[in-house]
Amino acid sequence: MAGAGPPTPGGRAALRRTAAFAVLHLAATLAGRLELAGGEVFGLVWPAAGVGALWLLVQRHERSRWLDVLTMAAIFIAVNLLTDSTLPSAVFFTAVNLAQMLLFLQVIARVCPDLWASRPWGGLERVRHLWGLLAAAAAAATVGAVIVPTVLGVLTGQWSAPSSAAWWGRNTVNMMAIPALGLCLGRLLDRRARARRRVSPWQAARTAADRAGGWRIIEFCALLTASAAAYLVTFGIRHDLPLAFLLTAVTVWAAVRFDTTLVALHSLITGTIAIVFTIYDNGPFAVVDSPAARVLVAQVFVGMITVIGLALALGRDERDALDRRRAAAEKEVSAQAGMLSAIVESIHDGLVVIDADGRFLLSNPAARRLLGVDGVAGSVADHRLSYPDGTPLPVERMPYRLALAGHEVRDMDVLVRAPGMAENRLLNVSATRLPVNDGAAVVVFHDVTEERRNRDELAAFAGVVAHDLLNPLTTLDGWTQILADAVEAGPGDGAPGEVGISLDHIQRASSRMRELIQDLLAHTTARDAPITPVPIDLGKVVREVAAARGDLPEGAEGGQAPIFHIGELDGVRADRALLRQLLDNLIGNAVKYTAPGVRPEITVTSATERPDWIRVEIADRGIGIPQGQHEVIFENFHRAHRGGPYTGSGLGLAICKRIVERHGGSIGVEDNPGGGSRFHFTLPAATAPGGTPPAGESETP
Repeated sequence: MAGAGPPTPGGRAALRRTAAFAVLHLAATLAGRLELAGGEVFGLVWPAAGVGALWLLVQRHERSRWLDVLTMAAIFIAVNLLTDSTLPSAVFFTAVNLAQMLLFLQVIARVCPDLWASRPWGGLERVRHLWGLLAAAAAAATVGAVIVPTVLGVLTGQWSAPSSAAWWGRNTVNMMAIPALGLCLGRLLDRRARARRRVSPWQAARTAADRAGGWRIIEFCALLTASAAAYLVTFGIRHDLPLAFLLTAVTVWAAVRFDTTLVALHSLITGTIAIVFTIYDNGPFAVVDSPAARVLVAQVFVGMITVIGLALALGRDERDALDRRRAAAEKEVSAQAGMLSAIVESIHDGLVVIDADGRFLLSNPAARRLLGVDGVAGSVADHRLSYPDGTPLPVERMPYRLALAGHEVRDMDVLVRAPGMAENRLLNVSATRLPVNDGAAVVVFHDVTEERRNRDELAAFAGVVAHDLLNPLTTLDGWTQILADAVEAGPGDGAPGEVGISLDHIQRASSRMRELIQDLLAHTTARDAPITPVPIDLGKVVREVAAARGDLPEGAEGGQAPIFHIGELDGVRADRALLRQLLDNLIGNAVKYTAPGVRPEITVTSATERPDWIRVEIADRGIGIPQGQHEVIFENFHRAHRGGPYTGSGLGLAICKRIVERHGGSIGVEDNPGGGSRFHFTLPAATAPGGTPPAGESETP
């Protein structure tokens, strides 16, 4: 073929196998044709069926497989013609044999897809593969058992059921036993060839000898001696007694003690001995008068020996493979368990596993240290838990109970006091139900006592600083206003006008400084102040904020009173003061960032985003967000619109982001179709667990 290159290494190996199988198949076909049973058209044995099935099975994935089929057909026809068969008869028998083998391959591909997809010499590793071979051989042999005796019966007028049964038994046994032996032997040789490429032949020989051991060699010799003696007695000396069933003992011995390849070889050799003795009218099967019945009985014996031996050996191999995998899995699990234990023991956060009754099942040193006991034992009831304000925590609201109810708890502050502890400790707790045990929850916590104390001190300091800074500003504003009034009341023009302009600058600077101080204080509060989430009527809070913004006089915050569209809003669980601050910032921005002369229009809606979470959207028709700034506008001191009539400190949206994140939600913005912006954020639903207010605190009316 034009452009075809030289054969690849894999292609050359396939061609070498084709040549080897051709020689073997020629010998098997000659053996089957030269041995006839009492003048019957078919012989007592037909090894060509098994050799051909193995040939095509090994070459099933090669591109040259059709060359194998043509070579096999040529061998069939040539041998039939050399053994005094007519050309039509040779073609007929060739077609039947090829049909058998192709059907054999089709059945194997269906019932044993893993064997079919394996390497050329691999795949026969499980008992079900043996049953697949047996099923494929039986199905393929049925073709010949139906066609050949029927055609011969029509031509000769002599058709018999025993002849069909003998044909079926002969081909079934050969197409099962020979491929089984070939796959086992080929797999063994293939593994040893690959092993020789890794180690020297001398090392491989020493390793095999060491693995076998002296007693193993002695046992193998004993098996050979016992097998020879048993078959000699049964078939050579006392062939008048039906002792063949006793020969299964040596087959079982080989199957439970030796390699599967040796078992297959042992079964084939002992079966061949039985067939040879029967051919020469020796052994218990020679007493059968009918040649067809003799064929059937002898082949059933060989098939039984082969199936028993291979089934036991393959079953043992499967068990050994499972044991190895189990041992490897146990070793891996043990290593992972050791590593996990080391990790749990070394982490600084406390970790405990609690069952549904509140009993501790597992703890680490950090947990024992934080809970103030030598060893975590007993139950949660031994430790007094409360909210940060000291209100006792109800049993049903404890983190592990919420986790067992299917609610994941994140960053819940709990005050704990246990026997032996000098002072109360504030723990930040997270809890999750264990997926492998629905009746237990894993609770992780760490001590935030100092952190919360420092945060409260910082917030108090920020409040003091802000208050102290605002007092001078208030005084400055007052004196500036008095001075402005005096300037306006003064006579004349000129200098007083310039003074008035300077006073305006002072007043604007003071206003900006006041706004900055207030925003810094709000940012500190939103970041560090403790929050108390409670169920809140979101619609009422939005309407209150909208009413406050709508009551502004004409000309303020955009020039015209805004229009609000407030939908049916879902209840949320949030800190009341921080939620109002969040909504006031977002709605205030929507009113502020509107083009001059345009009346602000704000739409507020909500919807369930996922279980226990509400998504709130605030859409406006303002000037929008410049491209590329939809993410950075939530950073501290970032202003999307610098200069112009839009003033601000750049902290408003950073405060909003911090408030939302402290509630476990997220915030973002996108362009509103038709102009403006659409801010959205998520908050826990009013029915969401975690962060329950202290007992006796009512919901927002």
